[in-house]
Amino acid sequence: MESNQRYFARRAREELHAAARAITPEARARRRALAESFAIKAKMMLPEESRELILG
Repeated sequence: MESNQRYFARRAREELHAAARAITPEARARRRALAESFAIKAKMMLPEESRELILG
């Protein structure tokens, strides 16, 4: 079974790809916002030491 961290990271990538294919600027912005949200969730699933390296 896929871990939560991998799921959120995969969804972030999928949303970025969808943003690249979006037709309207509004759709592109929504997809990028979703990608950012999933990326943050993926980073928060990492161990605390790793998070500090990534998030600063």
